[in-house]
Amino acid sequence: MSRNRVGVIVAPANPSAEPELTRLLGSRADMHVARLPVRPGPSLADRLEGYNAALPAMAGAFEGLRLDAMVMACCEPRYLLGPDEDREQCAEMTAATGVPFASATLATREALDHVRVEDIVLVSPYQPWVTELAERFWKTAGLNVTRVVQVRARDGYSSYALTPSELISQVELAELPADAVLLFTGTGLPTLPVLGPLTSGNDRMLLTSNLCVAWWALSRAVGRHVTLGRLPYRRGPLAAQGGRTA
Repeated sequence: MSRNRVGVIVAPANPSAEPELTRLLGSRADMHVARLPVRPGPSLADRLEGYNAALPAMAGAFEGLRLDAMVMACCEPRYLLGPDEDREQCAEMTAATGVPFASATLATREALDHVRVEDIVLVSPYQPWVTELAERFWKTAGLNVTRVVQVRARDGYSSYALTPSELISQVELAELPADAVLLFTGTGLPTLPVLGPLTSGNDRMLLTSNLCVAWWALSRAVGRHVTLGRLPYRRGPLAAQGGRTA
């Protein structure tokens, strides 16, 4: 049986992208993963710049493997760029490899366009200076960022260390409107467990980096847009169940 194949590039310590993308892609695509190079020592800004610089060479990690789509499941370094530069680099990767390529941020932009969203509440686990870059990125991309909810783990700002319960409690404390569109940035966040609790009893739409990456990759792999819904992990790949559907 010939199956669709998605190549995924992730940061070295990302604990959530692979488990969540595996569930989101389901049986419709196999996932093949390569990790960005480890750069011990430099500052966070240096590491993020290094991830962007390493991206063109990362396509070689899949040399000889036929892929239907390829994604960089890593948002933070893309916020060092503007939306136009991000899109241009993705187009260059597509041209160089012959495989449709998107960063997590480009996949998210296309998902937001697909569901016709203009106003968002940005939920960010990053250090404040990166969160400021993320807010500027989305505003430059044409979105109206109505609020920014800064979340953090017990020991500091880290998308990898945040637990679902911490994420849920901090978003609930923000007392967001019942019809808000929440964009959770960060493929390292454990977001699938929070979708149900944070949409219970309201009309919110929750979009996450991993959800948007999976939607983009699967849409390219199968050759058409798949359903982008609220609780994708309960009824197959990206299918909605109850509540508001994108």
